[in-house]
Amino acid sequence: MKSNREYWNGPKAAHRRVMLKASGYTDNEIKNKPHIGVANSFMEGSPGSAHLRQITEAVKQGIWAAGGIPVEFGIPATCGNVANGAEELKYEQAGRDIVAMSIEFVTKVHHFDGLVMVASCDNIIAGTYLAAARLDIPSMIVTGGSMQPGNYRGKKVVEAELDVAVLRGDSEESLADMEEHVCPSYGACPSMGTANTMQMLGEVFNLVLPGTGTIPASDNQKIRKSREAGSYSVELVRKGIKPSDLITRETLLNSIMVDMAVAGSTNAVLHILSMAVELDIDITMKDFDKLAEDIPCICGVIPSGDYTVVDFHYAGGISVVMKMLEEKLYTDVPTMLGNTWKDVLKDVKAESTEIIRSLEDPLFDEPGLKVLRGNLSPNGAIVRPTGVPKEMKYFRGKAKTFNNDFHALEAIESGNIVPGDVIVIRYEGCKGAPGMKEVMLSTDALVAKGLHTSVGLVTDARFSGFNYGAIVGHVSPEAFDGGVIALVEDGDVVVVDLAKAEVTLEVSDEELSKRRENWTRPEPKETKGLLALFAKNCRPAEEGGAMQPW
Repeated sequence: MKSNREYWNGPKAAHRRVMLKASGYTDNEIKNKPHIGVANSFMEGSPGSAHLRQITEAVKQGIWAAGGIPVEFGIPATCGNVANGAEELKYEQAGRDIVAMSIEFVTKVHHFDGLVMVASCDNIIAGTYLAAARLDIPSMIVTGGSMQPGNYRGKKVVEAELDVAVLRGDSEESLADMEEHVCPSYGACPSMGTANTMQMLGEVFNLVLPGTGTIPASDNQKIRKSREAGSYSVELVRKGIKPSDLITRETLLNSIMVDMAVAGSTNAVLHILSMAVELDIDITMKDFDKLAEDIPCICGVIPSGDYTVVDFHYAGGISVVMKMLEEKLYTDVPTMLGNTWKDVLKDVKAESTEIIRSLEDPLFDEPGLKVLRGNLSPNGAIVRPTGVPKEMKYFRGKAKTFNNDFHALEAIESGNIVPGDVIVIRYEGCKGAPGMKEVMLSTDALVAKGLHTSVGLVTDARFSGFNYGAIVGHVSPEAFDGGVIALVEDGDVVVVDLAKAEVTLEVSDEELSKRRENWTRPEPKETKGLLALFAKNCRPAEEGGAMQPW
C-alpha cells in the first residue's frame, strides 16, 4: 500500500493529529490505519440523494470493520429535474466539474489513502468518476440505486411522464394526483436517464462493485452491499490498486459498447470522453463511430422499451448485458476484484428476455447511440436511434431557428411549429449557454403535442436521458464558436439520415462563406462566476465538455 503515514506521524504532524483527535479519532487509528475519505453527496432536496446518509453509514461501518478509518465529507448535489424549465439547468454540466474539484480539494489536503464516493444522480455521479480518474488513488463509488416506478390509476408511471403531462396541458387536478404517485421511493428516476446510465457504467469502469450499480434504493441489499464496498475499499488501499490500473483504453471501449447496448443517455459520451482526458487515454468520437457499426441495442428500458431500471436489475443487470456482449468485449481487462471480466462472466447465466435480449435477437437492429456527421456538424453530433420514431429515421425539412430552448417552446405552444419543420436551437452549447443546457422543454413539448413523429430538432445543446424523438444534440463546432449551426437561417433545408449517419444543411459552401462574413459572435451570457469560468476553460463537446484546458 502506498501510505500517507509520514503525513500523520512524527512531531511535525502533531498539528494534524490533534485535529483528528479533536474529531474523535484515536492516536493509533490516526497513525497506523488507512484513512479512507468518504464523499457523501447527500442532499435533502432530491429522492436520488436524500437517502444517502444511511448508505454512507453502511460504507463507514464496512471501513471500520476492515481496519480502516472513514473520514466523511460532503460534496455538492443537485437534482436536474428541479432546474428543468429554468435557465439554471445550464449549471448541471458545470456541476460535474465542481463535484470533481470538491473531492480533489478535500482529498489533497487530507492525504487520504483511498476514497469511497456515494452518489446517484446525473452529473454528480459523473463527477465522482472524474475525481477518481484525476486523483488516481484507490477509489470506489457506491451508487444510491434506482427508484421504484409509480402506480397512477393502475398504470406504471415514471417521472418523465409528468413532464410531458404538464406541457400537454393536463388539468391542475390531474397533475396534482399524478404528483402524489409518480415518485414513490428514494433513488434515481427509473428510466434510462443519465443517473441510471452512469450507475450502470460504473461497473464497467471498475469503480462500482460488480452486480451492485442498479440495486434499487428500496432493496435492503443496497445497505448490505454498501457495507461490503466499504470493507473492500480498504483492501484496494492495501493492495495499492488505483483507477489507472483498472481503467484502460479497452475498459473505456467496453463502456462504450455497453452504453450502446443499453441505449444509455447520450450524456454518457461526454463523461466517457472526459474520463479519457483525465487518464491520458486515447478515446475519440471515431471510437464511437466504429463501435456503433457492431453493437445493436439489446435492452428494453424506458424510453427504448417498456421496462424500468428496477426490472432491468432483477433481470440480471449489467452482468447479463456484458455476458450477452461477451464475444464483442475486451474480457481480458482487469476488474477491481483482482481477476478479469472473462473470469467474472464465466459464472454468469444469461437468457434472452424482453428486458435484455441476446445479440442474435436484439431489440433493435441499430445501436443505442450513434454519431452523425456532415457540414452541419463536422466534429460529430449525437443521436439515440432507439428513441427516434421509425418515420423519422430519415427526415428533411425547413429550419426554424431559435437561440434558446424557451423561444422554441413558445413557438411549439403557439402552433408556429408544424409537421415537416426542423427546430434548430443554438447558443446553448458548452460555451454558448454556457454549460451545455439540456433542452428538455422543447423536446417534451413535441411529445406532448404529438409532433415528435413529424418534427425534427437539431441543437448544440444536450438532452436528458428521459428525452426521445428525432432529436440530434452535441452539434460541434457549437454556435458560439462560429459553427455552421450559427449560420442556419429560417427556411434552410436540414437533412438528418440515421442510416448514413449524416446531418446536413442544404446550403452551398459559397453561401455559407458569405453568411460567415456577416456573423458576429454574441456577447457572453455570463461574465462572472462559475459559468463564466466554465466557458473559458471547457473543452468542446466532442472532447467531453469538461473544464480540462490541460
